[in-house]
Amino acid sequence: MMDHYIADDTICAISTPTGTGGIAVIRVSGPNAIGIVDSVWKGCKLDSVKSHTAHLGEIIDGDNPEEPIDQCVATVFRSPNSYTGEDVVEISVHGSRWIQRESIALLMRAGCRMAQPGEYTRRAVMNGRMDLAQAEGVADIIASSSRAAHRIAMSQMKGSISKKLSVLREQLVQLSVLLELELDFSEEDVEFADRNRMLHIAEDIISELQRLHNSFRDGNAIKEGIPVAIIGATNAGKSSLLNALLDDERAIVSDIHGTTRDTIEETLEIGDYLFRFIDTAGLRDTEDPIEQIGIDRSRKAISRSVITIFLIDATTLPQSKLDMSFIKDNLPEELLNEPQDFHSLIIGLNKIDLLDNYSTLTDDSRQELSKVNIIDKIPLHSIVPVSATQTIGITHLKQILTDIAKANDISGTDDIIITNLRQAKALKNAIDSIQPLIDGLKNGLDTMLVAEHLRETISHLSSITGTIPSTEILNTIFSRFCIG
Repeated sequence: MMDHYIADDTICAISTPTGTGGIAVIRVSGPNAIGIVDSVWKGCKLDSVKSHTAHLGEIIDGDNPEEPIDQCVATVFRSPNSYTGEDVVEISVHGSRWIQRESIALLMRAGCRMAQPGEYTRRAVMNGRMDLAQAEGVADIIASSSRAAHRIAMSQMKGSISKKLSVLREQLVQLSVLLELELDFSEEDVEFADRNRMLHIAEDIISELQRLHNSFRDGNAIKEGIPVAIIGATNAGKSSLLNALLDDERAIVSDIHGTTRDTIEETLEIGDYLFRFIDTAGLRDTEDPIEQIGIDRSRKAISRSVITIFLIDATTLPQSKLDMSFIKDNLPEELLNEPQDFHSLIIGLNKIDLLDNYSTLTDDSRQELSKVNIIDKIPLHSIVPVSATQTIGITHLKQILTDIAKANDISGTDDIIITNLRQAKALKNAIDSIQPLIDGLKNGLDTMLVAEHLRETISHLSSITGTIPSTEILNTIFSRFCIG
C-alpha cells in the first residue's frame, strides 16, 4: 500500500516482466528524470533533445567509465505529454538480469527511488492524464486473457465509462446547484428547480445506472471466464469431458461412482472468449457426508453458471433413444426453478461410441431440438452427441460454446459494460441513494432531504472516476498493479 506516497520525487523501475529476455525497459519518471539519466548516460545530452525521440548511447558507472554497463536506447518524453504527465525517460537495455540490476542501482545512487506498485499509473491519475476508471482499464488490459476481455478493457481505458458517467453526473450537479439555491433563499419561498423535470431526469438516470450495474454479471464473466458447469449423474463422464475439452488429464477418471468429491475449475480460451469450466460431483442420493458436500457445491455451481452442460450417459437412455421427458425428469431442480439471465443449456449425450445406432441417435437429437417448449424457463441451445474418451463431437461442442458467448456478447457494441467490482458497488450505492430521491420528489419530500440524497448520488458516481478521490480507494486500486 502507498501510505507514504510522494509525488515530487523521481522514481525508477523495470517496466517489463521479471526475468531474462531480449530487452528490458527501465522507466524513470519525475521532475529530475532527464537530469538523473544524463548523469549515468554516455551519448548525446538528453536534456537538450526533443520530446518523443529515441537516442542510442551507453549506461556508464562514473567510478568505472571505461567499462559501460550496456549499450542501450533512451526515449525521452517531456511533461506534460507523457504517460505520467511528468518528464519520463524509458531506457531499453539488454535483458540480462545483471544489467537490469546494475542499471537500477546506478539510477538510485544518482537520485531515484524505487517505484511502488502502480505508482506510474497513480501519478498519471494525480496529474490528470487519466481518471480512476481509466486506470483500472489499464490494469484490465494487462490482465486480459481473451480478445473479448481486451476489447472491453481498451474501451474503458479510452474513457467510455468515464464519459458516460460524466454526462450523468453533470445532470445531477446542475440539479444540485438549483436545490442549494433554494436552500439559500428558503425564507423567500422560491422554487428554482421544477420538481416534475427533476423527477423525469432522475428516473432516466436511475434507469441508465441500473443498466450499467446489470451489465456487471456479463462483463465480469467475459473478464474472468464465462462459467460453464458440467453436471450430470455419477459416471456420466463429466471428468472425461473436462479432460477432453482441456486436452489434458486434469480430472481423475474412474468407473467408481462418486470419484469426484468436489468441484474442479479450469479455464480455456476458445476463439475470442475465456471459459471457466466447472467439473462437478455427480448428482445422486448418497449417505456419504463428504460426497454430499461435493453435491451441494455442484448445485451452487449450477446457480452461478452462465452455461450448463447437462451430460447424460447415452447408453442409459430408454431403448437407446433420445427422450426429452427422460431428460427433463433428470434435470436438477436448481436449473429449472432458478434460471439465470442469459443462461443456456446444452444437453451432452456422452459415450456414443458405445452405441450401435449412433447415426440414428444423432438424427433424433436434431428432431427433438427442433421442437419448441421442451423445457420451460431456460433455453435449450443444443443437443450434442459426444464421446469424451474418443474426443468425438468435442470440436462441435466448443463451437456451440463460442456461439452462445458471441450471441450474448455486447462488448463489440456501443453499450458500456462494467467489469470491475468496485465500480459495480459504487453504481449500486448510487442507485440506492437516488431511489429515495425519486420517492421524495413524488411525495413532496423536504428540499433539504432531497438535496442530501442528490449529494450522496453525486458522491458515489464521482468515486468511480475519482472526481472526489479517496486515499483508501486509491490505495486499493493501485495495489493491484505490479510496477506500472
